[in-house]
Amino acid sequence: MAAPGEATPAFEAGRPIVFRSATVVTVDAAGVLENSDVLVIDDRIAAVGPQLEVPQGAIEIDASGGILMPGMIDTHRHMWQSMMRGYGGDWALSQYFNFYYLNHGSVFRPEDIRAGNRLSALESVDTGVTTTVDWSHGLRTIEHAEAAVDALRSIPGRFVLAYGDYLGAPWEWSTSADLRSFAEHTFSSADSLLTLELAFDVTGQPGFPEEAAFHAARDLGVRVSTHAGVWGATTDVAIDQMYDAGVMTDEVDYVHCATLAPSSYQKIAATGGSASVATESEQNAGQGYPSTWQLRKFGIPTSLSMDTSVWWGADFFSAMRATLSSDRSREHLEAQARDQTVVANALRAEDVVRYATLGGARAIGMEDSLGSITVGKKADLVLVKNDESPAMTPVLNPYAHLVFQAGTADIHTVVIDGRVVKFAGTRIGLPLAPVRDEVAASVEYVRRSIGDAAWFEGMHPELPADEEIPNPYLYSEWDGGDQKVKAQA
Repeated sequence: MAAPGEATPAFEAGRPIVFRSATVVTVDAAGVLENSDVLVIDDRIAAVGPQLEVPQGAIEIDASGGILMPGMIDTHRHMWQSMMRGYGGDWALSQYFNFYYLNHGSVFRPEDIRAGNRLSALESVDTGVTTTVDWSHGLRTIEHAEAAVDALRSIPGRFVLAYGDYLGAPWEWSTSADLRSFAEHTFSSADSLLTLELAFDVTGQPGFPEEAAFHAARDLGVRVSTHAGVWGATTDVAIDQMYDAGVMTDEVDYVHCATLAPSSYQKIAATGGSASVATESEQNAGQGYPSTWQLRKFGIPTSLSMDTSVWWGADFFSAMRATLSSDRSREHLEAQARDQTVVANALRAEDVVRYATLGGARAIGMEDSLGSITVGKKADLVLVKNDESPAMTPVLNPYAHLVFQAGTADIHTVVIDGRVVKFAGTRIGLPLAPVRDEVAASVEYVRRSIGDAAWFEGMHPELPADEEIPNPYLYSEWDGGDQKVKAQA
């Protein structure tokens, strides 16, 4: 990753930084700028262009041969579950619901929420995800929420606490005096590194009791993130209820959006809403087919997310790749069902890079300050450069290279709010060991609380027996290792 002899500069606060000779993927009207520089002063992008003149004493980072892109933005991740990384790798969605919602989710203490959030936040910084929406639906008490915030503030990233309590009624916890007090004392309008949203679902209950939660979000002046179009869970009935109540606005982000009717997509588009697509989740857990192929038709702004590390990691290169692949796969299947051939792919690599950056900024209401390399915006930047990686040479199509060739091992430098948090492939002042120890203690506690039998059973869900399909072409069978040939009529 690091060039021979490459030393970490003294990244003092306030010292200007300039990336030299990069391929700059701006994700704005300028497009791709070859052999260009980007100057960072304080927390802002000060200039973009070739051979920039910079202030005396500026730190110069050689970005030649690399791609400089905006920081990636994950708009929906259950960060607290990262302490159970990979535990549910063989789960279907019903097993996830059973574990967290019905049985064992209640054993998680505030310190367990903190451990999971710390691990997930560190992973975000490490993988170039400069902003993460913590869809924190495990906040059963204010103490759990305080632990989540403490974790996010301990890592120098940009985070949105999407406050939720999956064991409580949204119309109750969202309107409580405790939540209002927590919001007023914890979040400042001047702090762009940690902001607040409300996270809850609309399940289609008669009377639409969740309406009170939308009004609570409005009173708090925060956005709403809600799972929508999840097969068998959040349906068109919920969209109808929201629309009829007038609570669908451009401050609502709809997660998954995989199984909605055209009228529901039209209502989201008409009210200015956005969608968060978690392709690897939808492909594996069964919320429905990843929805970009539908969202494109209705003009709904789209972002990407990783959902939960109880299944998947936080690799946004994987998220981009999976999203482009799933969209094109559906396009081919739809065309072939009409006995046609796709002659040009509708979704392009440039589109999913935009989903991962500016699309995310739009979903959290920060498109004016994040998501593109534009003068005046916040300096959230990722340099993808690895001089020792065969996959990083040559760089011919920067968008396609980011989606199909690059990986997290190729992340050279990460800048968040003007602060360099990773350089030459190494995090700066962010060791894993203390976080790893916290997570290990929480894993041990949760396993002990559940019991070894339930722990093993939860990790290895029983597989129903498949019914064999008779094979008319069979002419031999195996019995105890001895082959017997039988005649066919």
